[in-house]
Amino acid sequence: MADEDFDIARLADYLHLDASQVSKLADRGKLPGRRVGGAWRFARAEIHHWLEEQIGISDADELARVETALERQQAAASEPAIAISELLESAAVEIPLPARTRTSVISSMVELAARTGWLWDAEKMAEAVRSREDLYPTALENGVALLHPRRPLPAILDRPFLALGRTDRGIPFASSRGFLTDIFFLICSTDDRGHLRTLARLSRLVAEPTFLPALRGVSTPAEALEIVSSHERNLPN
Repeated sequence: MADEDFDIARLADYLHLDASQVSKLADRGKLPGRRVGGAWRFARAEIHHWLEEQIGISDADELARVETALERQQAAASEPAIAISELLESAAVEIPLPARTRTSVISSMVELAARTGWLWDAEKMAEAVRSREDLYPTALENGVALLHPRRPLPAILDRPFLALGRTDRGIPFASSRGFLTDIFFLICSTDDRGHLRTLARLSRLVAEPTFLPALRGVSTPAEALEIVSSHERNLPN
């Protein structure tokens, strides 16, 4: 078996589900897998992409369950906990973000991230984010877009971090979906597991009912960082 593949038992342990649940999901076509010699095999990259999609469509309770499962993996691997407030720096926050189109938003967000000195190849990051958006837009109906490449780009990053921008009015970032977007996070991750944990944590934060109204009411990066910090502290465990 390839190192990147899971079987039913390993995937069940990874997702903190019963093996019977994983088997049923696979049999029903709900998990990306293939049969090899009559047994299920699941590619790690495809499972990460599936988890990313689940995070994007989950409600608050389901997001909490997903994050708990991911944090158990973190604890088992002796990795530090994810905190959105610690991944954001004032240099990577801009309010208002001077952009009016999807193309200019991506360019502006990547330039913002590059200001930190932690992103070494802004052009490559912008190209990867555009490709991800072409594949499947990351904009949510609540007016937030969680920009990121399809896979982490550790070769061009010094460390994992986030950038945050808010335009002064909503723009048709995912025009085919019929809603406007004004808050943009750029997720710069160096590995798949860290990306999923960051995405789950960030998704829980933006789903918190008072967070987005508060973020739309600030006018400076310092105020935005305080909103992120205070609301993250109040997330249920």
